[in-house]
Amino acid sequence: MSSPQEQHIATYREEAGELLAELETSLLELEDNPQDNDLINRVFRAMHTIKGSGAMFGFDDIARFTHEVETVFDQVRNGKMQVTRCLLDLTLQARDQITTMLDASAGGPPADETNGQRIIAGLQELLPRVAPLKAPPKDAAATAPASESVSRTYRIRFKPVPEIMLGGTNPVSLLNELRDLGTCEVVVHLDSIPTLDQLVAEHCFFYWDIVLTTCQGIEAIKDVFIFVEDDCDLKIDLIDDGSAPGTDDSYKKLGDILVERGDLSPVEMQKILSMQKRFGEILIEQGLVPASKVQSALMEQQQIQQVRQERTAAAPAAAEAALSIRVPAERLDHLVNLVGELVTVQAHLTQIAGTRHDNEIIAVAEEVERLISELRDTTLNMRMLPIGSTFSKFKRLVRDLSAELGKEIDLETSGAETELDKTVIEKLNDPLVHLIRNSIDHGIEMPEVRKSAGKPAKGIVHLAAEHSGDSVLVTIRDDGAGLDKERIRAKAIERGLITATTELTDKETFNLIFAPGFSTAQKVTSVSGRGVGMDVVKKAIEALRGTIDIASEAGKGSVITLRIPLTLAIIETLLVRIDRNFFVLPLSMVEECIELTRADVQAAHGRHLAHVRGELTPYINLRAEFEITDNQPEIEQIVILSVNGKRIGFVVDDVVGEHQTVIKTLGKLYRDVRGISGATILGDGTVALILDPGLLVQSVALTEQEQFS
Repeated sequence: MSSPQEQHIATYREEAGELLAELETSLLELEDNPQDNDLINRVFRAMHTIKGSGAMFGFDDIARFTHEVETVFDQVRNGKMQVTRCLLDLTLQARDQITTMLDASAGGPPADETNGQRIIAGLQELLPRVAPLKAPPKDAAATAPASESVSRTYRIRFKPVPEIMLGGTNPVSLLNELRDLGTCEVVVHLDSIPTLDQLVAEHCFFYWDIVLTTCQGIEAIKDVFIFVEDDCDLKIDLIDDGSAPGTDDSYKKLGDILVERGDLSPVEMQKILSMQKRFGEILIEQGLVPASKVQSALMEQQQIQQVRQERTAAAPAAAEAALSIRVPAERLDHLVNLVGELVTVQAHLTQIAGTRHDNEIIAVAEEVERLISELRDTTLNMRMLPIGSTFSKFKRLVRDLSAELGKEIDLETSGAETELDKTVIEKLNDPLVHLIRNSIDHGIEMPEVRKSAGKPAKGIVHLAAEHSGDSVLVTIRDDGAGLDKERIRAKAIERGLITATTELTDKETFNLIFAPGFSTAQKVTSVSGRGVGMDVVKKAIEALRGTIDIASEAGKGSVITLRIPLTLAIIETLLVRIDRNFFVLPLSMVEECIELTRADVQAAHGRHLAHVRGELTPYINLRAEFEITDNQPEIEQIVILSVNGKRIGFVVDDVVGEHQTVIKTLGKLYRDVRGISGATILGDGTVALILDPGLLVQSVALTEQEQFS
């Protein structure tokens, strides 16, 4: 098990990664809304947190570098500097530099220090150039938040949540930062410390009152707490603005200070001031009530107060329990694996219950099935993340690449809240990058070309995600020139992929671009043109058990649609059998099942074609493909699937039914077997192979091509 310090460092890396993503998103939004103070504050807050936490956990190089960037953006925040394209370019480069430094700390390649120095020098050059943009007002000394020549005194109450140290924050560091701002007196309060039976060693039960005299403004004080502001109660009051005469030694009385701090109510103060003796003492002295009854009433009062305090304390505790917590991904992976094992055991239990014909066992098996199904859904949902975290990266890609190519392009997004399995999102990143780069390079025309075609000079790339059954549809739509069917066809003939007489539909023509090395680009650029990519994209999507579809119209643009399963861990399948062997097919692709008799086979004269309601449907005989020769039944089943937009049948002996398939990876020896993407374990321990229909069709087509060539 790693040490607490190592856990804190890992937490910092994770949080810094999230903050860098937020920083990039905020900078890109700031480009469209340069006067938005909320965005400016978000940028500053992200950098300040990266810097503060970095210094706390020993990432001194990141803290120093970020401090330089933060200093420049502080000028923006104070209205002394404007947001410009140059500033955003350099800040985005600084963000990339911090990412590299963060990766380097985790064993990645070292960051280029020269690049970091260049970025800092560029940012510093901006300072004197823009400083005169806003001349300071003549009465600046009177209106500034805090003059450098005037000391002001602030009263600060810092009360962190008990769990603050679990996130790696050390309150002592914050107090030391305050001490650096000026003369500082600190008083710690111990009244929140619980009794021993309620004490949690990792929790912080202290809170502090600080009286700080400083030349800095209140913003400097707030900046000290900027990355814990959500984890504490913070109250800052100006109690001396430096304008009182130096000889004025009068100040508020003790009671007034306590009332101002909220430690004493005005009513209580007046009550105490007017109290000569306690009410109970007066009653006893005058003989109106015996001492025992006064003691009993006090006990009742104390008891009721305690109950009400506990009730009040329980409310925030319950609310706190509903807060989210951060869990390492590997723990979730382990949990998913355990749930997968439970699903297999549950299938075994259901099978046993079915054979015993015992109603009591059947009832238990059904209850276990219900609970495990709920557990499975809950566990898989815990791995779900909004795909919007990936979308934000592409805004930067479009911005930089369109500038490089001299094009004007906006990226529009929708459905960012659509959730996908964490692993799927990670593996979807590279294919999406390639598709968007293609849209920018090949799809969107140059501004003058678009104007001559009657289009706006600025092109649009729209990235969208939406749920569709057990899958998510991700679409990349552009309003560019569209695919050139004639050029694709000519290139395919030139490369021998088709003959000059081959008749293809539009969809079949577009699918030719997925052939390895296929490209219609007339010149090779730094972005594309080598024909490397679309075949890799297709393989990557198929590896995710997804599909890719292209639609295009000349002059109006293209739409590429990816259908991706929600998760890769447990999928819904159709279990089929050939002799004593079991296979599973993706249930989402299944359209229907029909019978295939010997008479049907003879009527087709050896061709693998079935008549389905007047239409010919090609099929693949899996028994032949896997060379299974024994016990062929008189009547077989054709499971018809939708594969790349076509209806393809797969002949099996028997359709067992729907099955929850826990995906197991195959060993190295079976990695290159085409048409099989994994395996699963059935309830009785039998192994069933998971078929990849798309690759099976390709494999059969390739075999037939070799036979007839």
